[in-house]
Amino acid sequence: MADLIYSAIMSLDGYIEDQTGNFDWAEPDEEAHRFINDLERHIGTHLYGRRMYETMRGWESISDLPDQPLFIRDFADIWQAADKIVFSTSLEGVSTSRTRVERRFNPETIRKLKEAAKQEIFIGGPNLAATAFEAGLVDQLQIFITPFIVGGGKQGMPENIRLGLQLEYERRFASGIVFLRYRVVKKHTA
Repeated sequence: MADLIYSAIMSLDGYIEDQTGNFDWAEPDEEAHRFINDLERHIGTHLYGRRMYETMRGWESISDLPDQPLFIRDFADIWQAADKIVFSTSLEGVSTSRTRVERRFNPETIRKLKEAAKQEIFIGGPNLAATAFEAGLVDQLQIFITPFIVGGGKQGMPENIRLGLQLEYERRFASGIVFLRYRVVKKHTA
């Protein structure tokens, strides 16, 4: 059975974007980006809400730009090769390959996807992830903590969720980013 992995890049105070919706402070440097690429190579399917999909869809064509560094083109190629499921009631269509829209998040469908998957499954965006956390579907958290405090904005972790976690791996990068991988060992809501 494949793991469902929630991954996020967040500020030290736990936000994925600041109060204005900005997240330029979260852009990884080359060292961290290459590490992210290696993590992404094991992802077969990405689960997104509409906003996260709209943020990520730029990766569909970036690898065609020859002036992009190799590690950026590598990420784009990895992202393009994965399947993407976008959960949205308002999105009319998609502009990326290997992508489909589902109107609602069905926990039983995701359980079946996990059972059948040959590669790991990534869930992006805290709103969609909150639904997966509530259903007890998330197996692993991969969190990148940046050396920024933004003072408010969109939280990276859902509220009212309690999880027992076991630290499996940590890594520090020269830029000050810290990567933490946790296994969910006890699932329950508050």
